[in-house]
Amino acid sequence: MRPQKFNDTKIIKILKEAEAGLAINDLCRKYGIGRTTYYHWKNRYTDMEVSDIKRLKELKAENERLKKMFTEMALENHALKDLIEKKL
Repeated sequence: MRPQKFNDTKIIKILKEAEAGLAINDLCRKYGIGRTTYYHWKNRYTDMEVSDIKRLKELKAENERLKKMFTEMALENHALKDLIEKKL
């Protein structure tokens, strides 16, 4: 998978330019993107602000941390159950 050319904040700024009245064809030419990409971004980032994107990234990171914590606790629990069964 190739790296993204535009980060989320840059995408939102590009979409704000389109809302300000810049023609979509000119906008796509200016940033070197296709119309399909523009409309894909528009569907994905509609009504989002930069602060929303930052909060979303924070939530994803927290979710990953909690999933890892749950996995570790489940493994410990399973190991303890096996140990108790062997002793009995």
